[in-house]
Amino acid sequence: MVKILLFSPNSNEVKRVGVYKDGKVIDLVKAYEFLYDAKPPNWFYNTKDLIEGGEGALFLVKKVLDDLKGLEDKVSYDPEKIIYYPPVENPEKIFLLAVNYKAHGQETSTPPPKEPYVFTKFANALIGHNQPIIYPKASQKVDHEVELAVIIGKKGKYVSRKDAYNYVFGYTILNDISFRDRQFPAEQPYGMRWVHGKGMDTAAPMGPWIVTKDEIPDPHDLKLSLRVNGEVRQEGYTGDMIFKIDQIMEYLSNGITLKPGDVISTGTPPGVALATGKYLKPGDVIEAEISKIGILRNYVVEEK
Repeated sequence: MVKILLFSPNSNEVKRVGVYKDGKVIDLVKAYEFLYDAKPPNWFYNTKDLIEGGEGALFLVKKVLDDLKGLEDKVSYDPEKIIYYPPVENPEKIFLLAVNYKAHGQETSTPPPKEPYVFTKFANALIGHNQPIIYPKASQKVDHEVELAVIIGKKGKYVSRKDAYNYVFGYTILNDISFRDRQFPAEQPYGMRWVHGKGMDTAAPMGPWIVTKDEIPDPHDLKLSLRVNGEVRQEGYTGDMIFKIDQIMEYLSNGITLKPGDVISTGTPPGVALATGKYLKPGDVIEAEISKIGILRNYVVEEK
């Protein structure tokens, strides 16, 4: 139905939910006030609240957009002049899949897993579109991974594959920033260091918006690409996932309750710096793109 984002018009105004439509960002808070001369519901100030509001919240969004037809310019902004936040700022859980594309496994000499291989990140890693990725003092091998992320729409546990998409709210782009010199320690008998290897501050750019699932009837028919300073570094197709979204959701919900706003990032295609040696550096501009969703742009800034 819509492309939903969390933004503020400028640094002096509070965060609110917007809709990207026809090259503009419609401010749902101002639209509601303009149309009905009333205070908007809490749904319009936080995307997680909107997602938890279910069909009722989406019906109200649609009504506002319908009533606003022809008047959008009165409550809209240039998408290049607003402040973006992660489309879900405070998910309870952020799951990510390792080695979920065969070609990525091949380039890193990693055999394909027999079941989904999952790790997690925390909310400290989340940033929005057009926001800076910190090149940290703690790492000199900063990598990129463009991924399709699933946003959960309703609470579910022991979700079967046949019912999985009933629990999906929509899709967005996530760039799984990785710190390879911390992820793969030289001398350590216990395996990878997932926390520092994947979870440093700003290591999960996400956005620019969530595309509701009705706009993407087949999430396994999308092209992914990632460019650094205009150079294509990664390309692939979601159809090449080893484990599809319904399998992943069935696996994750086996004993874990999925909740509205939870994020599941589904793995990356080949072309990462771990294989090519082309690590990120301060000043780089990264554009992660997925067809039918858009472009997530971030820039790398050296930590002071």
